[in-house]
Amino acid sequence: MMNEEMMKQMPAMMGHPVAKGAMMAATGYAATRAAVSHGLFRNPLMLIAGGIAGGVALGYLLHKHEKEVVLAISKAIGMGKDFVMQQRENLDDLVAEAKETEAQAAVAPAAPASPDAPA
Repeated sequence: MMNEEMMKQMPAMMGHPVAKGAMMAATGYAATRAAVSHGLFRNPLMLIAGGIAGGVALGYLLHKHEKEVVLAISKAIGMGKDFVMQQRENLDDLVAEAKETEAQAAVAPAAPASPDAPA
């Protein structure tokens, strides 16, 4: 239940972009659930129309926030490249360590036996 204090803070909270996005998502979820439960999307033509409307809405939002999307994708690609380089370095370290261990193992049995050891 909402008390008076929460009601007073509601306009300030709704100004936050995350709150707006959450409210839009909740509204979209409720509308979609109502549409599906009433069988609107059981009709193939309505399903196609919904897909087209969703595509148009997505295209509009991508166009509206193009710079932010490009920056986010560029950042994600850069993080992916950094991750791959770090994993490559780790793999190179492991391979070098394995070669060093093999070299030490090959040298150890070839060492001459001590004179005290029985033949």
